[in-house]
Amino acid sequence: MTTIASLVFCTACGTLLPESIGNTRNLLKCDCCTLENRDVGINKTTAVTKPTDFPSVLRQKLHSSVKAVEKHKIDTMAKTDEKCPKCGAEEVRFTTLQLRSADEGTTVFFYCDCGYTWNANN
Repeated sequence: MTTIASLVFCTACGTLLPESIGNTRNLLKCDCCTLENRDVGINKTTAVTKPTDFPSVLRQKLHSSVKAVEKHKIDTMAKTDEKCPKCGAEEVRFTTLQLRSADEGTTVFFYCDCGYTWNANN
């Protein structure tokens, strides 16, 4: 019997066998050739990936843009009448950046003099 992901195929004819019951003692009967195959559907493989496993020019541009915001001098940012959730200051500095797709709003990064930062999606 051949297993691909959690799909189980008959060793004789290659037909997809019925869904696994989850017990290795069970036999799965092929509807096409009537051969009984052991149920190995419970032997599952789990793969874990990280964003760095699949390099992307777009991901690199996004990452460099976010770093640019972090390094940007707070003095040059515009001020707005937004209340700081941490200290309650009535005026904070902000900057915007297009992080999502072009048909969606920008992300606004807020910086308070108390050191608290947060963002909001427009």
